[in-house]
Amino acid sequence: MVALKRIRTFTADSTTHRHRLRFYKEALVWQGLRHRFILPLLGIDRLTFVPSFCMVSPWMKHGTVLKYLRDHGRGNLNRFLCEIAQGLDYLHSMNVVHGDLRGNNILITDEGNACLSDFGLATTIADADSTVRVTSSSNRAGSVRWFAPELIDPTKFGCTKFVRTKASDVYAYACVCLELYTGNPPFSHLQDVAAMLWVIGGERPEQPPFISAAVWQLVTSAWVEDFRARPTIHDIAVTLEGFL
Repeated sequence: MVALKRIRTFTADSTTHRHRLRFYKEALVWQGLRHRFILPLLGIDRLTFVPSFCMVSPWMKHGTVLKYLRDHGRGNLNRFLCEIAQGLDYLHSMNVVHGDLRGNNILITDEGNACLSDFGLATTIADADSTVRVTSSSNRAGSVRWFAPELIDPTKFGCTKFVRTKASDVYAYACVCLELYTGNPPFSHLQDVAAMLWVIGGERPEQPPFISAAVWQLVTSAWVEDFRARPTIHDIAVTLEGFL
């Protein structure tokens, strides 16, 4: 059994063209990725939903990591966090920024491992400064609750423009840690705009009572305001391996 991700189609030719370009870009990035914690791309389907194109990937019967944790409890949570970090570390080693890391984009395989999916906002590193080439007008898509402060207000936090980086992926990873432990996105009690204002004001969610001090220390280091001071995801993955 497989899953199909279909390109959205519109009556306006220019809009359809933009979505097709984004579809092709995602497929090009995704097809080159090979890692046990990355959802594989099996191919492109042009026949099921003519004239639409679909990306084909394995069907994950367990669904998202959020659903799995609701169904099975938190017994494997730290292992999942380690696997997510290792998958993201692989992406960064391939000079790919995920750009939309959150619980709904992390699936559980039949073998019970976490794997990263949905590369619609993934981009390749453009230069040695770890900035990302912005290739479409939809570059601000994605969920703002996982946005690093420099994505919300670039100039205030030392950036010249909105640009996804490895450091903003690390910030999103910290938010994922909180999300998996609580079952809720960051600042779930606030509307999106209020949550963004809290983030750029230096506020961060409080420590849940059931997360260890060691894991929480990793989380707080990964969502510090200065993106240059955040650890690499490789360092986070190595540290988490020591907790298992």
